[in-house]
Amino acid sequence: MKLLVTGGLGFIGSNFIRYMLTKYKNIKITNLDKLSTGSNQANLKDIEGDNRYRLVKGDIADKKLIKKLIDKTDAVVNIAAETHVDRSIADPWPFINSNTVGAVTLFEAAKKHEKCILHVSTDEIYGDIIQGSLKEDDKLKPSSPYSASKAAADLFALAYHRTYGLNIVIARCTNNYGSYQFPEKIIPKTIIRTLLGLSVPIYGKGSNIRDWIYVLDFCEAIDLILNKGKSGGIYNVSAGNELANINIVKKILDIMGKPENTLTFVEDRPGHDVRYSLDSSKLRNELGWSPKHSFQEALETTVNWYMNNEWWWRPLATEPVLHPTPWKLKW
Repeated sequence: MKLLVTGGLGFIGSNFIRYMLTKYKNIKITNLDKLSTGSNQANLKDIEGDNRYRLVKGDIADKKLIKKLIDKTDAVVNIAAETHVDRSIADPWPFINSNTVGAVTLFEAAKKHEKCILHVSTDEIYGDIIQGSLKEDDKLKPSSPYSASKAAADLFALAYHRTYGLNIVIARCTNNYGSYQFPEKIIPKTIIRTLLGLSVPIYGKGSNIRDWIYVLDFCEAIDLILNKGKSGGIYNVSAGNELANINIVKKILDIMGKPENTLTFVEDRPGHDVRYSLDSSKLRNELGWSPKHSFQEALETTVNWYMNNEWWWRPLATEPVLHPTPWKLKW
């Protein structure tokens, strides 16, 4: 199979490419990546010599480039996205251009060439929920420019399926964690700031709840949905690990053997969603998926990876990236 992966130098993209190359011998992967915020060529340094893999530097919104790449592929996994909520508050336009315009550019090219697309989305497009869990047909209520740009892409995907018959399936996932995650995210930021002897910032009171899934479990779900998902279908992907932000930070500090007095509570960001929770019973019942990694075991693996791979995170550990309230940088 010839597979086009967009955003393959990012956190989820690089883990997915490595997962697919490990699982399938008869596969060729083209990685289209703009090398913007969150992308890092070091993420796939270990497979640069694999003749089944090639990197193309380019923008998902480049119509000519997308057409050229679509012509030579069997299927597309669209992971390319600007993802950091704080940055979207500071400057929404990169999120609109990449997450919405870029996605539609890809859909338009795929429509003309009858290609299959798996579009990676997020739980944040639903907005928050105080009790219960959200299902695939629940109303979208995005709270940030980031989640709004992703919600718009989902709506375009569904419209292209209905109007043009585009063969597309959507995977909406909860918060991922694991190796190669950009340091501005809460888990790597906590680990790295602790290693550097810095305080660990917590928004508000740290009571905001997220559902966490190990990135390799999500990679397996992507593969399964790509191969067996129903065209025009939406599949929530969640592992049922709901924790308040302060609790996940405390777990990390405990694994690292560090005291909790390094915690610093900082001004909450605007429109901060209270709780995310996805019902993934459709994926589990229809396609037989379930996560293979326990939260504690995978979190320990993740912490140990960052502790043992300073070569990877050290060049990224800059003040703007590790800033306690990055949404304030431009806004």
